[in-house]
Amino acid sequence: MEKYEVRQLDNLLNFDLDWLVKQSQEEGFRFVERLVNDYKDGSNTFNLPGESLFGVLNEEGTLIAVAGLNKDPFSKDHSIGRIRRFYVSKEIRRNGLGTILVNRIIDEAKKYYKVIVLHTDTKQADKFYTSIGFTKSSLYPKSSHYMEFV
Repeated sequence: MEKYEVRQLDNLLNFDLDWLVKQSQEEGFRFVERLVNDYKDGSNTFNLPGESLFGVLNEEGTLIAVAGLNKDPFSKDHSIGRIRRFYVSKEIRRNGLGTILVNRIIDEAKKYYKVIVLHTDTKQADKFYTSIGFTKSSLYPKSSHYMEFV
């Protein structure tokens, strides 16, 4: 079994993401492409207080999963964070790495926020997030799921 490392990413552009962008596009998702474009143009580099970008790297140092944490841009409430641009390469799905990545983000979010939200529109992602403990609801703007921290 390959070894994987979950870590905070200091600079997304240090990684070759072309294949991950292409794979996500082939699945009908544009958010990895948006992640790269926003990072390149500086509109979202996940470097403000309470924001972080995390990735899963394989033994070769290839980024095979990515997800970010931002202050929720759709809310004026500064106690709400948002998981953004979550993508796991299809070759490694369903082996627990996505859960490890989201749990790492949750641990980080608890330091800054009272609530974390996200938006997804796929049944597979809905099952994934609810299995981790998110509640499916549109209670928060432009979100499909949330988790409150006690």
